[in-house]
Amino acid sequence: MFKKILVANRGEIAVRVIEAAHELGISTVAIFSEADRGALHTRLADEAYCIGPAPARQSYLKIAAVMSAAEVSRADAIHPGYGFLAEDPHFVEVCEASKIIFIGPRYETMVQAGDKLRAKLAVRAVGVPVVPGSEALKTEDDLKKAVAQVGYPLLFKASAGGGGRGMRIVLDESELLEKFRAAQREAEAAFGDSTVYIEKYLPSARHVEVQILADQYGRIVHWGERECSIQRRYQKLIEESPSPALSDEMRGALCDAAVRAAKALGYQNAGTVEFLVSGDEFYFIEINARIQVEHPISEVRVGKNLIKEQIRLAAGERLGYSQRDIKFQGHAIECRLNAEDPARNFAPSPGTVRIKSLPGGHGVRLDTALYDGLPMTPYYDSLLAKLIVHGQTREEAILKMINALKRFELEGIVTTRDLCLEIVSSSEFMAGEFDTQFLERRLREP
Repeated sequence: MFKKILVANRGEIAVRVIEAAHELGISTVAIFSEADRGALHTRLADEAYCIGPAPARQSYLKIAAVMSAAEVSRADAIHPGYGFLAEDPHFVEVCEASKIIFIGPRYETMVQAGDKLRAKLAVRAVGVPVVPGSEALKTEDDLKKAVAQVGYPLLFKASAGGGGRGMRIVLDESELLEKFRAAQREAEAAFGDSTVYIEKYLPSARHVEVQILADQYGRIVHWGERECSIQRRYQKLIEESPSPALSDEMRGALCDAAVRAAKALGYQNAGTVEFLVSGDEFYFIEINARIQVEHPISEVRVGKNLIKEQIRLAAGERLGYSQRDIKFQGHAIECRLNAEDPARNFAPSPGTVRIKSLPGGHGVRLDTALYDGLPMTPYYDSLLAKLIVHGQTREEAILKMINALKRFELEGIVTTRDLCLEIVSSSEFMAGEFDTQFLERRLREP
């Protein structure tokens, strides 16, 4: 087992990794920018090092600074969390060259998973259905040929990235070239690669993902599926498990397909296989080679700590259990609470946080790096906290979430708390009748 882990992240995920490592008896190293001096993760870790000024590219995204902290502290492993360097194959390559264990998939797997087109080819070869689409599009002639085959509506996607960047919906020919060029520009700016491709756009589809976990010895299990359709501009807001849309038969087929996809990629450690579900059909869209923000809802249903599992597997341990040993319990929901103002088109809400009330009680979990007096700066992601509830039934979980959201009260900033409360209280959510366009439609209502 590792003696010391450097956590290459900040905020609530850094706190989670530090706590998990301490539960395993492992020392931890935090890194921080000047803007995060005194942040909670720096106080919980055994050591902490400042690696640069506030802008992420001069601190958390600066590989040389991160590796210098790892060398000085003599860390023998690095956990990247999510975001920042978590899906950067070059960072994995540098870790491997420096003889420091990267807690995540291997370099080769990261490269293949990060290239969505390569990943689609690999999983299609083992019988996993994929969304109809094109190969890489370099020229306008390539585009016209692809559109003739796929048809409208369609969706541009960046081959090299995620997070909604480089994605554009095209309804008809009048906006095709404009959005093609815009998608290329955004992909180049975000990922340094302008390659885009198209997929058939399924407007009433649901977004369902499967948590997988794999050791170095060929054993892969899934931790069930997560419903992630409540999202805005491809950024998730509310997730739940299990999905209210799937029959037991479809759930089994989808989770089996996720395991096949992971095997096709030679996957190790934790990852998420993502699908679109349309009617009675499902289609692979991508694999996220990292821990996901919404992983806690899988944890509470399985009864295991996914971060600790990641660390164990990266240290070379065997998984130690099979799929039939996993028993799923109850229903879980997570709301992401962001420092954003929905009334101002989700503009960031910087300020000094004052805590009035925080939720708690049986089956209620709050993952956060909050503290009274926390300065919310404009430099990083706006995620403040993740509120997770677990009930015996979906109805019980919804009621727990409503009550827990009412108890989440902050002053000094605006949050998405009221929007989450409105959604989980809605008749559509309670009936489980929503898709990926649900939130956009709701926001357009007068």
